Formats: sequence, structure tokens, C-alpha cells
Amino acid sequence: MLQYNRINNLVGWLVFAVATIVYILTLEPTASFWDSGEFIASSYKLLVPHPPGAPFYLLLGRIFSLFAGGDTSQVAWWINFLSALSSSFTVLFLFWTITILARRIILPTAVAGQPVTVEPTLGQTIAIMGSGVVGALAFTFSDSFWFSAVEAEVYALSSFFTAFVVWAMLRWESRAHDVSSDKWLILIAYMVGLSIGAHLLNLVAIPALAFIFFFRLKKYSTKGAVLTMVASALILGVVLVGVIPGLPSVAGAFEVFFINSLGLPFGAGVIIFVALFIGGLVWAVRYAIKTGNRTLHTALVSFIFVLIGYSSYLIIPIRSGYDPTIDENDPENIVSFVSYLKREQYGDRPLLFGPQYNAEPIDQKEGGAQYIKGKDKYIEVGRKVEAVYDSKDKVLLPRLYSNQPGHIAQYQKWVDVREGQKPSFSDNLSFLFRYQMGHMFWRYFGWNFVGRDGDIQQSGVLWPWEGNEGLPERVAESKARNNFYMLPLVLGILGLIYQIRKKQRDAFVVGLLFFFTGLAIVIYLNQPPIEPRERDYTFAGAFYAFSIWIGLGVLAIADFLRKTLRTEVLAGVLATVLGLLAPGLMAAQGWDDHNRSDRYHSVDSARNLLSSVAPNAILFTNGDNDTFPLWYVQEVEGFRTDVRVAVLSYMNTDWYLDQMKRQAYQSEPFPMSLENENYRQGINDYLPYVERPEVAGGMDLKQFIQLVKQNHEALQIGDRAGRTYLSFPTKNFVLNVDKQAVLAAKAVPAERQDSIVSQMRWTVNKGGLEKKHLAILDLIANNNWQRPVYFSTTADNSDFVGLDNYLQLEGLAYRIVPVLNTNPESAAYIAKDIMYDNMMNKMSWRNLDREDIFYDENYLRFPANARDKYYQLAVAYLQEGNKAKAKEILNHSLEKMPDSAIPYDYYIPPYVVPLHEVGEQKKAEVIVNVMSKRADDALRYYFNQSALFDTEIRINLFIMQQLIQASRQIGMTQKSAEIEQRFMQYYGQMSR
Repeated sequence: MLQYNRINNLVGWLVFAVATIVYILTLEPTASFWDSGEFIASSYKLLVPHPPGAPFYLLLGRIFSLFAGGDTSQVAWWINFLSALSSSFTVLFLFWTITILARRIILPTAVAGQPVTVEPTLGQTIAIMGSGVVGALAFTFSDSFWFSAVEAEVYALSSFFTAFVVWAMLRWESRAHDVSSDKWLILIAYMVGLSIGAHLLNLVAIPALAFIFFFRLKKYSTKGAVLTMVASALILGVVLVGVIPGLPSVAGAFEVFFINSLGLPFGAGVIIFVALFIGGLVWAVRYAIKTGNRTLHTALVSFIFVLIGYSSYLIIPIRSGYDPTIDENDPENIVSFVSYLKREQYGDRPLLFGPQYNAEPIDQKEGGAQYIKGKDKYIEVGRKVEAVYDSKDKVLLPRLYSNQPGHIAQYQKWVDVREGQKPSFSDNLSFLFRYQMGHMFWRYFGWNFVGRDGDIQQSGVLWPWEGNEGLPERVAESKARNNFYMLPLVLGILGLIYQIRKKQRDAFVVGLLFFFTGLAIVIYLNQPPIEPRERDYTFAGAFYAFSIWIGLGVLAIADFLRKTLRTEVLAGVLATVLGLLAPGLMAAQGWDDHNRSDRYHSVDSARNLLSSVAPNAILFTNGDNDTFPLWYVQEVEGFRTDVRVAVLSYMNTDWYLDQMKRQAYQSEPFPMSLENENYRQGINDYLPYVERPEVAGGMDLKQFIQLVKQNHEALQIGDRAGRTYLSFPTKNFVLNVDKQAVLAAKAVPAERQDSIVSQMRWTVNKGGLEKKHLAILDLIANNNWQRPVYFSTTADNSDFVGLDNYLQLEGLAYRIVPVLNTNPESAAYIAKDIMYDNMMNKMSWRNLDREDIFYDENYLRFPANARDKYYQLAVAYLQEGNKAKAKEILNHSLEKMPDSAIPYDYYIPPYVVPLHEVGEQKKAEVIVNVMSKRADDALRYYFNQSALFDTEIRINLFIMQQLIQASRQIGMTQKSAEIEQRFMQYYGQMSR
């Protein structure tokens, strides 16, 4: 037994080493897109990220950041390495889990309640180790897990906790006869508590753990199994609802009562609650000890250790109390902390019973009171209003629930429902099985164990019999097109069948783990009909469970070979070698698209955007990929901290506007005149347009802001409930311009200074002003051109509050200037000299010319936007007759982002005419020929696919339209006619 344990430990650590080396070699060196930039910045300075936070992850990230030794350029790598190391340990504990389960199939685990000391034979040991190696390496190289392993995200650490608690529960099972075995249960409870501070996904493993406990009791019955399932659901509910938001919610109720009703100082209610709660726990533990109730004692101590692990969340209100630069939701007091934990800003989705998308509310009811912290007590700012629906409009498992614009059309891609028609229960089930389970789970499952069609969103599963014939280049040559020839799937099915035949109860436990970390999450999430990105990382726990079966598939092969070859050793060796074909193929196919070791553009895109703005600027951005890299380069690398990044999607909240009005590094406070009482929660959230004839022709913006600040009756309107709101009385606004202030601030280039208007006039074409629009208007009214104000070119122009004609393009951002743009051919005036310096001298495009690096859709969007800006700059120089500079700019763009590395996109066809005009006829013709063929191939392919790819169809039709016009302008009339003919054929197909 000692020899076997040594081999098991040695091989496990060797697999760990392989996984670690793989993840280090493919690790992203800086902050990737989506949440990574936010998590790295928040870890580095212990800031407060988006709800519900990940405090334990942040603490670990902070520790890892210290290994950078003060070199801020290395901080991201080290925090990314936390994910790599978490993933490696996940692989290690998966290996040991598989070997435990494999050994129990080959050898009995206990006789008469005593441990077995039988040593596996050499052949058995080889087969067991082979199963562990193959299953662990299959998970190492699985698509979704590998993706999370090489970036700063919480999912790798969450997977580690899942792997650890499953392994620890199996260890407890083998030692349950020991007097001290309860320590394993307490350890598991502590790890569950810690996992809450990373992600909640680990909690769904609890039912599987409960059945390991149930089967160990050896008192099997249907009643016992049902009670075990109920008990596990109860434990899950206690942690998920009772502990995480529940305890803070009760503490919050105590706090509000003792402060508002009894006049005690802030914090007194929380202290009283904590004292009573701890006192109750101490009494309960003493009672369990006194009565000798081991079960109660173990349960209570385990509960306490869950709370100890969960206590990492205290860092959130503690750090928020210091008003850090990133302080989302400002959860510094118990009331805002509860809102933070409950993720109230994201809204709710119906789960088991509720209304459908076309249900009309028949009434509304008030929910619980909402409070904010005042000067000496908590102020009620309203109550949650919940819509009431007729019972006939509700259904079990409401899957077709979203009434957001565009979602109904997306529903129709999956379910045959017509607008205005009430979906049936079967329609909801159809959407659940076809989209939520089929497309958003089983498709991802296929990516990991069958093959992946490509990197375009909605890409399907690549089956072994599918080749590359007839595919567009974008799909056929994608590095993300991986074919595993179903080997991992077949091996996993073999392992599943083999475990069911040999060890049904173990198979049931693994099956529970697979279900609850996969399909049960699908039911719980109730995903809308379209997501901004693929969500496969959510189901890594299910892929972990299936990897156990992949490992056990080696045992099935070894068992078959042993009967055929009649030698255990050779059977074990051959089975291992055959099994290794699966992870080996997964590694070979997946390496090029998971290798991020030389990718930098996520951070370069942020630097380029910041380089586009003048000193001390205010920059409005929108969206995670626009914003989080900016946070990273400012917070970690200290780049352009004079710029105030203002996130439009957050500016509808009072806490964010409060933060904008504070100093942040070199950036002065946001120049707003409105105070918290003018924009706090429930106040001026939305100002509807109610026309007043006396100001229909235009209203002075400063006067309007002053009226808002005074809550003036001239703007007030009432509703049926007698509540009063503010409105805005005209869509036409006027702002007097201080020309001397404009000149002093150097806001306008010399060639436009004579065109500075004395009065800006514009129209806000909106039916209502959101809080963010009110804040922007306040800024414009009171800034007096002291600080440059910009919109990112990727921001939604509906947030420009009608100032489109006063925008000046200076790179990747539009500046608001008091000069009217009179050029109808340009969306904004091109400040050529400023933009040339920014685009040609200040921006970085590291490795975008390397075709060996994989750039997925998220990366390709940013070079596409930059290409458009290079084009606009080149055209501006062409219009003034400067062909030399236009040529330089166009060639610079094509050199930094060549087609071989960053494939031509829909911003490239406009290059054709200016390239021809500057003497680059050959390059122009190449673009026409290459892009017309690609668009033709793409449309031929996508018209034969499902309706999910309508975006790709529209993009390629648009490309063809541009090429028709461009090729005709440069004299390629025959080619233009060919493209037009093909375009009309496809357009006709789309119309049918």
C-alpha cells in the first residue's frame, strides 16, 4: 500500500507539473478582455469590483502581484499565474479523484467496516495511473478550462475548490470509520466557505457530496435517497440564501431598526446582531458537547467554518469605506453591502413559475423598503415595485420571459411563436431543450470533447466527418477550428458505461456532479435568447465530471485487453497509450488558439484610446472591453492617470456619480453642479419629455440644470399615485460659449478658431433623459471648456445627447468643441494634425502583424475600429491634396494590421479608392479580389446555416455593396458587375 501511495503521489505531481508548464507557456502576459482588467486592477490595489465581488480571489491576487517586485508591467502576468496555478491544482486533485474511483472499481475498499490493505498489482497500478493521467490531461486541454486557466478570472479558482471538495469527500469516505474523520467534513465546510469568496459555482457540488455521505452509511433505501436529496438541497439553500445574503440582510434590518427607531449611532445594530448571533452559536455548540450529540456538534462546527471562510467578504465593506478609485456600488455600509451581495443592479429572472415575454401587468405591489445612509439615520428612498400578472399569463418554467427589444425575434429562431401569440408550456420546454440546453450547454460540451467549428460566436460542434470543403476562409483557417474526432467523447462514454456496470453508486455520484454543475445551472440561469459572448466557462464543473469518465474509459479498455492478451501489465500499458491519444489530440489541436503568450492588444487598445485625448480629459466609455483595460493601465501601470474615465453604463447610479466628484490620482473632480440630493437613488432616474411651448424653440442649458438642481415646479409633473417627478420641457438646448476660455484651453485647432460659435444649439432627440444624460449635460453646462471632454468612438452615439455636429475626431475619441461641423460627408470634423500625431506616433500595435498569434472576435473588433479611423484621416489629407501623407497613413495601417494576421474586415473596402488615388493600384485591386471572393464564399456558406448567423450575412452583404461601388470607381467595371450579380442573388435569398 505504501508503494502504491508513493506512485500515486509521484504521478499526480508529474501531471500537475505538465499542466503548470502548459499554462505558463500559454499564459497571457497582460490583461485580456472582459473582466480580467478589472480583476487585475482590483487585486493589485484591493479595490471593489462588480457585484457580488470575489474577495478571496482578490486577496490571493494581491499576494501574487507582490512577486512582480514593483515592476508594474509584470503584475498582470503574476495575477494571471494565479489562475494557471489554480488550474494546475484542479488537475492534480482531479487525478487523485480518478485514481480513487478507479481503484475502487478494481479492488474492494472495505471489509466489515475496516480498510483494505491489499496492494494493487503492477498491472492494476498501471491501469489506475493511466486512467488518472488520461482523465486529468483531458481536462487540462479541454477548451473551456484551458481558456480560463491563462487569464485573470475567478473560474479557475472556482474549479479548484470543486475539485478539492470532491477529492476531500472521497478521502473522508475512506476514513469514515476513524474517530477523527469529522475533520475532513470540517475542512470541506471551510473550503466551501472560502469558495464563496471566489464564485458560487462550487456550491452546486453539494448534492454529489451528500450522496457520498449517504452511500457510506450503508443503509440504502429509496426513502433515504430522497431524504438525502432534500437535505442537500436544504444545505445548498442555507448557504446560498440563508448565509450569503441572508445573514447580512438580517444584520441590515437590525441596523435600520436600532438607528432609525432607537437613535443609536451607525453600526450599533450590526454589532448587536453579531453579538447575539455569536452568542447563539456558542450556546448551541456547548449544548451539543454537553449532550454528546456528535452529529449536531459536527454540523455546527462545519457551519462555523463556512462562516470563517465566508468572512473574506468583510474586505468589501472595509475597502469600500476608504473610497477607492474603483468602488462599484459603494458597499461601505450594511445596507449597500446587502444590495451588492444580492446583485440587485442586474435585476431578476423568473425561475420556476412566472410571466412570459408578452404578459401584461395588471397591477403592481410594493416590496421591501430601500434605504441609503443619511447624516444621522438611514433614509428610505422608496420601495421595490413588483409587477403583478394575471395567473393565466404565468407558466411553469418560464423560459420565454424577456420583453427586451430584439429578444422576441431571437426567440422565434428557436420556437415557432408569433408576436402577440401566447407561448404554451411546450413552447417554453422547447426553448429550454433546444436553446438553453442544446445550444448553450451541449454545444459547449461538444466543443470540449468532440470538436469546435471556429471562433465566430454561435459556432457549432465540429464532427469527425466534417471537412473544410466549401467553407469560407474565416472558418476553414481559424486556429479555433479543432477536431478531436470524438475520441474524448467515446472514451468518456466507455468510462461512464464501465463505471455503471462496476460501481453504480459511484457512477450516480459523478452523474449528480455532472448534472448539477451543468444542466441544473442551465435551468437556474434561465439564459436570454442571445448573449454578448459565449458562456461555456460557466459549465467547467460538468466538463470536470465528464473528464472523470474519460479517465475511467482507460480502465474499460484495459479490462478488455486483459481478457484478450491475458496479461495485466501489457493491457494497462496499451490502454494508457491508447487513452493518451485523446488528450494528446486535444493538446495538438488546441495549442494555437489557447496560446496567448504574445498577445498584448487588449492593453494596447486601452493605451491607444488614452493616447487619443488631451491632458486632464474626461473620457466617456461604454462596455466592459472599452472600460476594464483602461482601468488596468491606469490603476496598475499608472498610464495617463490625468484622464477621468467615465463609464456611461454606470452613470445612471448615484454611487458612481459620487465617485466621479472625487479626486482620482491626477484627475480633478468631475465638474458637476448637481448634488447627491439631485441624483441619488430614486431621484431624477428618468426625466420624460413633456413639451412646454414657451421654450420649444430652445432653452438655456445652464438654466435647465439650475431648475433641476432647485427641483423647480416649472419642471414638475405628477403621476396617478400622486408622486412628483421632473421632466425636460424642450429638446432644443442652447449654450453660450466663452470664446476666450475656449482659446485659453486650446480646445480648437488654429485653423478652426475663427469658426468658434458664440452659441451652441442642438437637439436632444430622446423621449426622456436618463441620469447619465443629465450628468453629461450638467458637465457641458459647467465645464466652461476647462477640461477636454471626449466620447470613445466605440460608444453608442445615442448617448451623445445630440451633440453629434460639435464633435472633433482626434484619434480613437471624439472631442466636444464649440465649432459646428459643416461637412456632410464626415460624422465629425477631422483634426488632422492632432489625429496624425496620435495615430502615427503615440499608438502601439504590438504583434498585430504576426499571423502565428490567434486573435478571436473580441480582439478583432478593436483593430477594425482603428482601421476606420486611419481611413478617415487619410481621406482628410486627400481632400486637401496631400497624397503623400494619405499614402503614408494607409500603408501604415496595412503594415501594422496586415490581412495575414488581422483579416480584412468591413472597414477595408473604403480603402480601395484612396489607395488607388495615391498610386497603390495593385493593393486596391488585391483588396477587391480577395474580399469579394471571401464575401461570396461566406454568404454561400452562411445561407446554408441556421438563422443564428444573420449578422455574418448582413456584414458580408454590406462588404459586397461597398466593393461594387469601390471597384467601379477605380475602373474595375467587369469585376464590379460580377460582384453586383452575386450580391443580387444573395440579396434575393435574404428577402425570401
